[in-house]
Amino acid sequence: MRKKISLNRNWQFKESFEVNDPHSANISEFIDVDLPHTHKELPYNSFDEEMYQFISCYRKTFKLDNVKSTERVLLHFEGSMTYTVVYLNGHFLGEHKGGYTPFVLDLTEYLEENNELIVKVDGREIEDIPPFGFVVDFLTYAGIYRDVYLEIVHELYVEKCHTRTEMVLETNKRAISEVYIKNIKKEMQTFTVKTTLKDLHGHVISRIEGNVINSDELIHCTQELNELNDIQLWSTENPVLYEINIEISNGNGQLLDFYKHRLGFRTAEFKVSGFYLNGEKTVIRGLNRHQSYPYVGNAMPKRAQIDDADILKYDLGVNLVRTSHYPQSKDFLDRCDEIGLLVFEEIPGWQHIGNEKWQSVARKNIEAMINRDYNHPSIIIWGVRINESKDHHEFYTSTNEIARRLDDTRPTGGVRVIKESEFLEDVFTFNDFVQGDPNDRDDRILIPQHEATGLNELVPYLVTEYNGHMFPTKRFDQIQRQEEHVKRHLNVLNMTELMQHTCGSIGWCAFDYNTHYQFGSGDRICYHGVMDMFRLPKFASYAYTSQINPSKKIVMEPVLIYAMGEKNYGGITPLTILTNVDSIEYRIDDKLFGRYYKDKSKFPGLKHPPIIIEGVSDVWGSGFHDIEFIGYIKGKQVIRKLYVKNPVVSQLELKSDHKCLSSLEADVTRVVVSALDQVGNVSHYSDLVVELDIKGPGEIIGPKTFALISGQRAFWVKTSYMPGIIEITAKIHGRKISDRCIIEVEQIKIN
Repeated sequence: MRKKISLNRNWQFKESFEVNDPHSANISEFIDVDLPHTHKELPYNSFDEEMYQFISCYRKTFKLDNVKSTERVLLHFEGSMTYTVVYLNGHFLGEHKGGYTPFVLDLTEYLEENNELIVKVDGREIEDIPPFGFVVDFLTYAGIYRDVYLEIVHELYVEKCHTRTEMVLETNKRAISEVYIKNIKKEMQTFTVKTTLKDLHGHVISRIEGNVINSDELIHCTQELNELNDIQLWSTENPVLYEINIEISNGNGQLLDFYKHRLGFRTAEFKVSGFYLNGEKTVIRGLNRHQSYPYVGNAMPKRAQIDDADILKYDLGVNLVRTSHYPQSKDFLDRCDEIGLLVFEEIPGWQHIGNEKWQSVARKNIEAMINRDYNHPSIIIWGVRINESKDHHEFYTSTNEIARRLDDTRPTGGVRVIKESEFLEDVFTFNDFVQGDPNDRDDRILIPQHEATGLNELVPYLVTEYNGHMFPTKRFDQIQRQEEHVKRHLNVLNMTELMQHTCGSIGWCAFDYNTHYQFGSGDRICYHGVMDMFRLPKFASYAYTSQINPSKKIVMEPVLIYAMGEKNYGGITPLTILTNVDSIEYRIDDKLFGRYYKDKSKFPGLKHPPIIIEGVSDVWGSGFHDIEFIGYIKGKQVIRKLYVKNPVVSQLELKSDHKCLSSLEADVTRVVVSALDQVGNVSHYSDLVVELDIKGPGEIIGPKTFALISGQRAFWVKTSYMPGIIEITAKIHGRKISDRCIIEVEQIKIN
């Protein structure tokens, strides 16, 4: 029966590759590393992106005992950037072009008692591999940045299983599993396939089995489970998952292989009138996500992927994420399944279509993406067009054909920015940057569908990007720029709710990200996110958070840096408060100034429009006072926030996202450092220098001494595969202000 063995630990690495490395590598040239790994740890900003663009060598030794003659040993790479060549014991095993899709190699033939794995990783921007060939508005980094593992399987094993659900909205539902079984010997085989549907508690719901006699190298059989009448639907509010188990047994009843995957029962339809999940109209409110982090780029393990999904769902309150502009970690997608976060997944690329070799790799990327991710109920659409590229009839006809052949249950989309481009997909997906366009004299928020499509008839339509480069905003920008940033996101959220014949909109983007010198603010960062690279919120993030139902999370965030001289003309009004409460009391020196309510007139589409405070007379040079905001729901006080007239950095807060980590696998947690004033508010614009110290089985990713950015910063701590206690101390340089946090590392798996 199949067995999985992680190979993430105890690798060796060097920043070069020699011709003789696969046969006689000089061990003294290597350093010890674990996976996930990045070619080069980078500064936060202001670096040369060519730092990581070189050819490297990874080395791993391992023993593998008791492999039976009827078994095969498969080597899995989840992600290695960009061009990867693999050798075992001096023998060439295979190669893979592209860094965003997985690949598998059979190493059985060359196994020995003691094995040496050599991996050549070319991290340069190779022109015949997507997304390269022209400029790219993000960094790809380099290295073996996702999991690597061995899988020991019987020579008759399940290569993949795609399960589709049917009759989902009826009482009696159906699940059909298309099982593909690899027959290594290519001989006539007689065996039994048993398919079982279970809930995640292990209770059997239905089971079917059938006999197979076949000699094909890849045997395809269909298993149909009918009359499923006790099934809960998967939805964004109640993401119920089930499990399919596939068992392969020989004629004697001996179990040869066991394979499983999760699934959810749901319908997802894009129509002219909107998007429908399980037959209910749902307005898509989403954000785009790059998978990169400070210092290590894409090389972050499972928990960081889980945390990003949770931030999008629970902190930002969106219902969809677009994996711009490439397939992302399976751990991220698994979490989206678990928490009910819809996904628009697309192939790697950015504006450029290369030659035939390039296009061949792109087509393979579609196959790999769909084969890997078919069973995720969170994924509702495949992106089969290179983001913002020009029309290419032949190429895009083929990408749509591949997607529809592999999966006829999901629509295709093709993200474009060029109006009236050829519509070959099922959903017209369009990046709408009209808001703020100096050439648009009508000051529009979004353009009507017919202007984008150029078609006479209405089609399913989805806005896949807005804002972003049209108004980049830093967390440390002057407050009036941040107010405008907020307004632009509110405008689109409001307009999306009001527009007919639109399925929703996906903002650009969730998090700031490193980019090439041709883009961003000159420091290799695109400040397009509603959060920064550390996942710390800008005020615009609360445009999304404030739309969360207050029964789940109460939000009241004034778009305010409380100071008389921060705004151009002095004072703090007009003041926008992003909130989901019913009303707010505004108090000055503990005296009631007024009560304010949601104003639907400016944002009639929003369930929770902001509260606007106007008419406060602030005179430059006059007295300044403590103020307080108190939020009410149904007449009951639920939240309050105090601002002092003379804020001073009085405390340093060190806060870890997780108090317990795993010693059994690669694990990390983010730790946020905040300079706070007397009442616990972040001291905006504070750039105090913080010094870190760490003790115990952990390591800080990035520098241990840094300046705060607008009063805050964050870092990640990774474990060293040892149980124990991690103690982190932070202090402000030159001041007697400090804090510490404790993180336990235990022998537990990450859930």
